[in-house]
Amino acid sequence: MVERQLRLRGSAVALAAATAGLVVCAAGCSGSGAAAEDARGAEDPVGILHGSAENLVGAGSSKARTSMEMATGGTRVTIRGEGVYDYGAQVGRLKVLLPQDPAGVDERRPITELLAPGALYMKNRGAGVPADKWVRVDTATLSDGNLVTGGATDPFAAAELLRGTRKATYVGRTSVAGTAVRHYRGTADLAAAARDASPGSRASLRAAAKGFATATVPFDVYLDDEGRIRKVRHRFSFVNGQQKGTVAVSSTTLLYDFGTPVDVRLPDAKDIYAGRIAE
Repeated sequence: MVERQLRLRGSAVALAAATAGLVVCAAGCSGSGAAAEDARGAEDPVGILHGSAENLVGAGSSKARTSMEMATGGTRVTIRGEGVYDYGAQVGRLKVLLPQDPAGVDERRPITELLAPGALYMKNRGAGVPADKWVRVDTATLSDGNLVTGGATDPFAAAELLRGTRKATYVGRTSVAGTAVRHYRGTADLAAAARDASPGSRASLRAAAKGFATATVPFDVYLDDEGRIRKVRHRFSFVNGQQKGTVAVSSTTLLYDFGTPVDVRLPDAKDIYAGRIAE
């Protein structure tokens, strides 16, 4: 009986030791991949960010939310947008909601924006444009390359800006909308981004490099474990010709639901307004 109890006790000890080993492995081994990713992210943040736009192309498409904040006339205003984007074709659709006037009596209908390489199409633009017509803007002719003008930064242009990253640091792990992400902070050079961008973004970014008040753009970006951008915030500074001063703009893009179907059809020539647009 004593011998049997000793055997049972020895088996229990062995089982406990094995269980403890599994627990240790579960606690330590499961985090080893994340730790390796963290180490790699800390070693070469610039290289990782240079490749983040290509990771979006690999993802195919996503939904997007945008937010643009700026101070104008002593008042801080926020322009919000929501839509979808196809990174392979570099086309997207956003509904952008402008803020109400200060009295709150001017109900603003959302502006529908279609984003395409080198072009921005807007519907419900107002300013004398018929409701059933689109306005087409050549983004390379805009001093900001349409990073700000449309009230939302093109999601792929926001990613292409990171190709110009010159300095970046790995901040640490956090979460965005329930997804584990790695947070990076740095600055991007607009001219370098234009040089290394895809052909569809190159002319617009080149225009921004010439038109912004500063050649560098500070940013915070959050990548998931597949290297895809989940959130990016750029802080732009451009010269406002009307106010003859520099305006600071914070543009945030949130990407989610990767692989979502995207159907964007650009308007025919007959549907584009060719008349004069009131300011």
